[in-house]
Amino acid sequence: MMPKLLCVYCSSSTKLAPKYYEAGERLGREMVTHGWGLIYGGGNIGLMGSVARSVKEAGGTVVGVIPDFMQVRELAYIEATELVVVPTMRERKRVMAERADAFVTLPGGVGTLEEMTEIMSERYLNLTQKPLVLLNQDGFYDDLLRFFQRMVTEKFKSPGLAELLAVASTIENVWPLLHRPNTYRADALWD
Repeated sequence: MMPKLLCVYCSSSTKLAPKYYEAGERLGREMVTHGWGLIYGGGNIGLMGSVARSVKEAGGTVVGVIPDFMQVRELAYIEATELVVVPTMRERKRVMAERADAFVTLPGGVGTLEEMTEIMSERYLNLTQKPLVLLNQDGFYDDLLRFFQRMVTEKFKSPGLAELLAVASTIENVWPLLHRPNTYRADALWD
């Protein structure tokens, strides 16, 4: 039987500070401890690779979803429990979102932000109620959270924006937030 799948959005960069890869590895190990399998972008490098390898090494399920052009470049984590090859990036996001039971966003770049904000939009439109947690490791997302506050302050978005995602400052704070999808203000930089 397939475990609950946690979709992890994160960087594929291989040039980050070691603390980010260490956090990815820890998240992966703790996912297995907390009964979660992984669904993610299918890569074998960067934070994506760190999370996937640690889940696999801890005995967990790893479902990778990767566009065929990335698989051709030998970027796929072929040790995944299941590797789904899709034709486009849009199809990748769709498959990951549909199969996930919840979402966690680690530090990342524009692709990571795009994935996370798409789930925020779906939550806003009531297209999904799946939990979404942002891991604000060492304040990485502080400026983004301030920007979200500005959207509310200047009336581009309603105050309900703070209810679209939970913000955890540490990995241990992620797990309780996954079980409280509608009480997201705890541990957040929204006030």
